Amino acid sequence: MAVLKVTFTKTTRGKLALVLWVLNWISVLTGIILFSLGLFLKVEIQKRKELMSADVHSVPNMLIATGLVACVINFLGGKICYDCVDTTKFLRWKLLMLPYIVCTFLFTFCILVGALMCYSMRNELEESLFLGLRNAMLYYKDTGTPGRCYLKRTVDLLQIQFQCCGNAGFRDWFHVQWINNRWLDMTNSEVTDRLRSNVEGKYLMDGVPFSCCNTFSPRPCIQTQVTNNSAHYNYDWKTEERNLWTRGCRQVLLDHYTNIMQSIGFIVLIIWLFELWVLTGVRYLQTAMENLLRQGDPDLESDGWLLENSIAQTARSNFKIIKNLGKCYQVDDDPNIDVPSTAQQEVSTCQIPVAR
Repeated sequence: MAVLKVTFTKTTRGKLALVLWVLNWISVLTGIILFSLGLFLKVEIQKRKELMSADVHSVPNMLIATGLVACVINFLGGKICYDCVDTTKFLRWKLLMLPYIVCTFLFTFCILVGALMCYSMRNELEESLFLGLRNAMLYYKDTGTPGRCYLKRTVDLLQIQFQCCGNAGFRDWFHVQWINNRWLDMTNSEVTDRLRSNVEGKYLMDGVPFSCCNTFSPRPCIQTQVTNNSAHYNYDWKTEERNLWTRGCRQVLLDHYTNIMQSIGFIVLIIWLFELWVLTGVRYLQTAMENLLRQGDPDLESDGWLLENSIAQTARSNFKIIKNLGKCYQVDDDPNIDVPSTAQQEVSTCQIPVAR
């Protein structure tokens, strides 16, 4: 029994073909949208690749590839649907219709995968940002080292633009040396004592870079001796954290990218539903046109369906086809495997002794 069978007249078949022709051209535009969204996300990630430890371009690459495929498939689908208005023109596409529908189904499935990847990328991105920001803070002081000299500027711009400080918070700067040794006064006993007190010989202090300063603070920024109340007038560092940005840059960047990916994922889901609708219409058009050809009269009504048999029967038949394809490659099933060749038969005949 056919699944979701619908009967089409000559007029409705023509209207369905024209509507699908228009929808396929709209789908070309949705493919361009997918490509643009993937390109936008790739550029956004590329802007701060120095702050990420791993390659997280799988989602934008998926969207870019899917968008390009969408343009090609839907352009071809528009041509096919337009020719389906005329029965004679449909004959040239008859053999390609089923492979086209299978490819469109796989492409539609890829769109769904791309949408789900947008929502599942958060954990991977968080780990990449955590390690990337940690390394950027460690190399913040290396302004004279090739390959690292740009990290100070990158981190400062990040903290100013996103109003954040450190990896998880401003206290992260207390555990790294962010001042280059060439700016330290080695004749100062306090500096040498700090260097000697650390096992790794680092100059650690309770201070943060200037980019951590909260521009909305009611008092001048306190970026050195942050935890020393006596070093500043009327100051309690536990209650005056508003003097510095309190949010960590990892969480801020994670929220920034999460909002972008959730918005992209929502748009991709809408595109997936639209493509699924177009695919359903193309399947109805294909089955209706094939049944019309069997009848031989282009003016008659014809039935269209999603599946010719039930879902269970279709699954069983497809499984048998796959199973038979596997048997075709088994040598043991060759009926002539034990039959001697003609040359062997002739040799055996010659070896038979002749009676005298």
